Amino acid sequence: MQNDKHARLPASVREAGRYLIDLTGPHSHTLVIQPGVGSLSIGPPHLVKKADLVVASDARIDWTEFDVFATPAGSPWPRYLHYTGSDAGFFEWAQKRPIEEMTWSPVLTADAVVDASQSILHGLHIELGQSGGNLKLKLPKRPCRLIVSGDLSRFSATGGLPSSLTLAPRTSRRKNAPPFMLPDRSDLHQVTCLTLQSAPQGQPISLDCLDRFPNLKSLSLSGHFSDVDSLARHDQLTHLELRFMPDLEALPPLNAWPLLDRFIAFNVEESAGKRLKQQMKTRAKTRPWTDHASVSQLRKPEWWTTEFGRPFSSWPKRLARLANEAYNVAEASMAQARNLADAEAAITAFTVRFNTLKGIETTEREDLGEAVWQLSQSKHMIGQPIREEMAISWFDAAREY
Repeated sequence: MQNDKHARLPASVREAGRYLIDLTGPHSHTLVIQPGVGSLSIGPPHLVKKADLVVASDARIDWTEFDVFATPAGSPWPRYLHYTGSDAGFFEWAQKRPIEEMTWSPVLTADAVVDASQSILHGLHIELGQSGGNLKLKLPKRPCRLIVSGDLSRFSATGGLPSSLTLAPRTSRRKNAPPFMLPDRSDLHQVTCLTLQSAPQGQPISLDCLDRFPNLKSLSLSGHFSDVDSLARHDQLTHLELRFMPDLEALPPLNAWPLLDRFIAFNVEESAGKRLKQQMKTRAKTRPWTDHASVSQLRKPEWWTTEFGRPFSSWPKRLARLANEAYNVAEASMAQARNLADAEAAITAFTVRFNTLKGIETTEREDLGEAVWQLSQSKHMIGQPIREEMAISWFDAAREY
């Protein structure tokens, strides 16, 4: 006699619909598959805003429940998995059922060692929060794309080398903060393809860390970096990509990389962009580019402040518009402030604007706190600086979120 699972589900499911599955226990979840949607998010509601399947962070998951699902073309479904929790059993599941893209936000109450050496993953993204245990991961023997973001100090790796490595550390929002130094992760230093990401108007990442990567052939940078002149030491590069970089004054000339075949500069500061365009043309006369080469979207200084200076750039458009409108009013009020009481009134008025808005949760609250700090540093006529602690105390006293 067939068990409940097989009685409810055929051997292969390729159509959109609602399906009862035994994800964490008998009949525990209803899986809703929408037409044309290849992704699935799993996790607790307090950590995942719109999880497709709500699961406690410490729940054991039967990953084989997804074995019967496939895309209309017959590929395993879901193609893209986003999971927040402590169950690393998907790595064992992936030994037989390949995962195209896996994003894991581990919730660890203690240090964990996880073996993914036999897993078949095309792309793996590890998102590490600011708290919890450390994760030591034995990487798949089959090379995959590896992305590690957040608190990089909580992550270490052994085993196989990824085909490409992306590091996106959590850094300060303050662009004048001392340069961020990447943690030393020696097991990953032999990669040939590396991407570093940071916020364009946030704390810079020092590029001196690249000296730890002796085999680099391909380097992609996005955001704010210091020690850009150190790139000249990496004359073995064949691919170099620069995106959303507001400061390229110290960038070496393109002839510093004699083997360069691919070069992209996209959304970079205007003066450096013009210089790079000329260098690219000059280089083409002596050695034509064999791969893609372009410099585009040159930006004036004010563009960076408008697009990235305020902490609302990642907000939904409606909320971002309201936040920017409130910020403009508060900034104008701060410009007229002649004493601390005026400044407190401006920041309080800004803060209470969001008390009745839906969608203000932990991330948005942190963004608004950063906006309050920026307002406290804006132009005013008080005659003395406004301490960050004072501005945040006004913010905390007025907010209801």
